[in-house]
Amino acid sequence: MNLDKAGSTELASALTNAELPEDVDVAVCPPYVYLDAVSGSVAGSKVALGSQDVYFEASGAFTGEISTSMLADIGCKFVILGHSERRNVIGESNETVNRKVIATLEAGLTPILCVGELLQQREAGETLSVVKAQFEGSLAGVSADQMQQIVLAYEPVWAIGTGKTATPDQAQEVHADLRNIMTESYNAEVAESVRILYGGSVKPDNAAELLSQTDIDGALVGGASLKPDSFLQIIAAGQTNATA
Repeated sequence: MNLDKAGSTELASALTNAELPEDVDVAVCPPYVYLDAVSGSVAGSKVALGSQDVYFEASGAFTGEISTSMLADIGCKFVILGHSERRNVIGESNETVNRKVIATLEAGLTPILCVGELLQQREAGETLSVVKAQFEGSLAGVSADQMQQIVLAYEPVWAIGTGKTATPDQAQEVHADLRNIMTESYNAEVAESVRILYGGSVKPDNAAELLSQTDIDGALVGGASLKPDSFLQIIAAGQTNATA
């Protein structure tokens, strides 16, 4: 819930005017009210458009909600689902996230499904069990073919907006666990093909080391994405690791 209309379109335009690397995918996910304006700013460029959330019903009397068809109508490609703030501040359950995942897939949009643990859960040694429960609950009924259309994002809640960052080893460990969970739930081919992003205080000065980890395929960037210079530096770090 940041920036205004002018700031959102200026940020998008700064990205589209930059020389973005061919082998790094870039997307922006502004608030609902600025999606249409930002869609115009990124039209015809390498920068894709995404939404921060969606509702699972196709239409009807659901005041304040937005449907997948509305997002598709203005050019959205991605939808962030199960973000830690949706789970822990708004109170969304795995079941609700699951319904949104299914609706998003059926609409031909790409879900970016977020999983991650609270600080007390990490300190209690529950990270793997929490992430596995969120994965299984949020993806109930999702086929192997559908799974390959999904992007995962691991975001430890204790590292979001706090200035704390999971060490590269900590992040890599959970990303590797997610690969194993996918292998057990589906197969090794699916596990290898799904992109897993890391989110949690990703900044220009730590992006390169995080993105160099074997199972970290990209970043779900928060505060550092609000300034074009810092966002572009993170994108450059992705380029370095994509070609390494």
